Amino acid sequence: MTELSEKEQIEQIRTWWSEYGNWVIGGVIVMALGLFGFNHVKSGRVDAQYAASARYSELTDLVVAGNVDEAEALTGEILSDFGNTAYAAQAQLALARLYMDKSRDEDAANTLRDLAARSGDEEFAQVARLRLAKILLYQDKAEEALDVLGAAGNDGAFAARYDEVRGDAYVALDRLDEARDAYTRALGEASRQPTIDTQFVQLKLLDLPIEETVAAVEEAGQPGAAAEDASDDVEPDAGDEAVE
Repeated sequence: MTELSEKEQIEQIRTWWSEYGNWVIGGVIVMALGLFGFNHVKSGRVDAQYAASARYSELTDLVVAGNVDEAEALTGEILSDFGNTAYAAQAQLALARLYMDKSRDEDAANTLRDLAARSGDEEFAQVARLRLAKILLYQDKAEEALDVLGAAGNDGAFAARYDEVRGDAYVALDRLDEARDAYTRALGEASRQPTIDTQFVQLKLLDLPIEETVAAVEEAGQPGAAAEDASDDVEPDAGDEAVE
């Protein structure tokens, strides 16, 4: 096969370019526009994150200062402008805390209900339900607290915390067997993921009728604490006093 002359090579390039040049140019333009759009969107997201962070920082200052009116207004703005970010959920949690500090427990409960229903982040929703249940217990609404917590058997980091509050609700309803089961589950779950104050939960468990709770504490893996607390509650009989 003979090599093409320089003139023939140039003519082939011209022919190819006339057929495909527009496609090449178009492809380059599309790639450039795509890259520009990606960078623009990425930059916009970063700017939005900075703006949301700044608004949330303002909100925390208002919460610390106890300024309810301005905190409510700013939380509304954050929800409107950054409703799909974690800052919106954090803002509602902060506002609910401020309401509780101001003894406005019903406003706090409504804020947490909205967050639990609205949040696309399950962890924030779980935190909202947990705090709402505690407020309902504070309001002597133990049955509603149990409804908010749902059925037993939560997985993950919230399992022990949910079962502890379930136990508190059952105690309030004088359903002591179910309270004992809930506290025992909480202690067992905390042995895998320590998310609760286990000593405090042990005290709650041992505060139930002692004959039925020692075995439950031992089952949860705390035999020493059970035996010690149980021995403190046993009165010496007459024979012991006579020996002394």
